[in-house]
Amino acid sequence: MSLLVHTYVRGRSGKDHFLEDPEHGLTLAGFESSRTKLWGAEPARALGARFLPRLAETDLCVEPEETEEFLAECELLRPHTAALAAHAGFHEDYVAARLANIRAAAERALDVGGGVVVW
Repeated sequence: MSLLVHTYVRGRSGKDHFLEDPEHGLTLAGFESSRTKLWGAEPARALGARFLPRLAETDLCVEPEETEEFLAECELLRPHTAALAAHAGFHEDYVAARLANIRAAAERALDVGGGVVVW
């Protein structure tokens, strides 16, 4: 299975509504093993990541008020995709593309006051 990333907005009733996301390839956040080998691994944590490492234990739901911080975390990891990839055993292009998908979802969410789900 694959990890997917989606954006949502919370309606006035408190119910979450998923936004129409781009084509499937742009919603990919990694292989299921990326939860522990990549996003939840020590190198990501050592860089200061605190959202993505949650994937090692559960699905990630970034609340609308956390979206800006989550986007900053994505930017923090971006210059380190080669090191993250080497530790996880993935190609750097693979990690960079998955992080770009996650970052793009966070940007879409920020534009509409929404949040991000990685599952």
